Amino acid sequence: MQISIRLGSTLPWSNATTSPFHPFHQSPPPPPPSLSQSGRMSTTFKVMCVNKDDRGGSSNQMIISITGATGFIGQRLVRKLLSENHQVRVLTRSRSKAQTFFPANNFPGILIAEESEWNDCIRGSNGVVNLAGMPISTRWSSEVKKEIKQSRVGVTSKVVELINNCEDDARPRVLVSATAIGYYGTSETQVFDEQSPSGNDYLAEVCREWEANALKVNKDVRVALIRIGVVLGKEGGALAQMIPLFQMFAGGPLGTGNQWFSWIHLDDLVNLIYEALLNPSYRGVINGTAPNPIRLKEMCEQLGHVMGRPSWLPVPEFALKAVLGEGATIVLNGQRVLPIRAKELGFSFRFPYVKDALKAILSAETPSRS
Repeated sequence: MQISIRLGSTLPWSNATTSPFHPFHQSPPPPPPSLSQSGRMSTTFKVMCVNKDDRGGSSNQMIISITGATGFIGQRLVRKLLSENHQVRVLTRSRSKAQTFFPANNFPGILIAEESEWNDCIRGSNGVVNLAGMPISTRWSSEVKKEIKQSRVGVTSKVVELINNCEDDARPRVLVSATAIGYYGTSETQVFDEQSPSGNDYLAEVCREWEANALKVNKDVRVALIRIGVVLGKEGGALAQMIPLFQMFAGGPLGTGNQWFSWIHLDDLVNLIYEALLNPSYRGVINGTAPNPIRLKEMCEQLGHVMGRPSWLPVPEFALKAVLGEGATIVLNGQRVLPIRAKELGFSFRFPYVKDALKAILSAETPSRS
């Protein structure tokens, strides 16, 4: 029981794309200063919209506004965009929280905007990436289920409304909006691609509403809906919670282990999102999963092999349900999802096989926030 309770707090793999429970918090620095018209320093933020011709310092530079930027995926995307010399605007509900992830002295090019300032940020951006959503790997009460949906549908609706309210010459040209492979429901036998129908469970319902709201954006805005699978990386998501258990020789599959595990390396997902921002061919639904899904039992065996640890301690279904209740469905059931559209578009996966992905992740240093 002790093991199952600890696992209950670290059973994370959700298709959620933000990380408000992120353990690596620092004391927030003071808000970065800005210059007022009088030349005096001020800590008050005022985001000014820009004309279409002013967007970006060169023809190749983009201004990208991002919700969910402080999450596991969002942080890596921000770094990717900055490394390619693009401008980033972080849309957050808490400036102080965002500053702990993106301190001004280390990220001088980032503009952090709270909700009242989102309008000014989105106006004049070349693109918007919508990654917001609370984690789903918890016990699902009626209130939690309501918040799971609202954190996705509500934020997406607000972003779409703000885009639609922009003048034509200041409206972003592309919206890349996260959704999840939970759209398809679960199955041990079916194979799902972008043309597959939606499932009939709670998460499928959430995904349908999530996507439907993104598609209400102005018809002149290109929309890419990325249905994200289980994201693998050392700094967050499922793998970050599994590694310590294997280090303690306490790793193993959850439930039967026969459920499908449709995964993607964090870098591949970030590159897919980045390509969706740049490439006008990326539109509609695109599965954000690697081309070779595996069963969870094999995933655990591969992880144990790479770490030099056995995968011998399965967590029984009853223990997971005791801790997570209905929320246990996200780890006890899975789906085999293929990225047909990404392959048609010519997207190149750096990590098509989980063994190579795990080796790369476990041999890499954890990036600092600086």
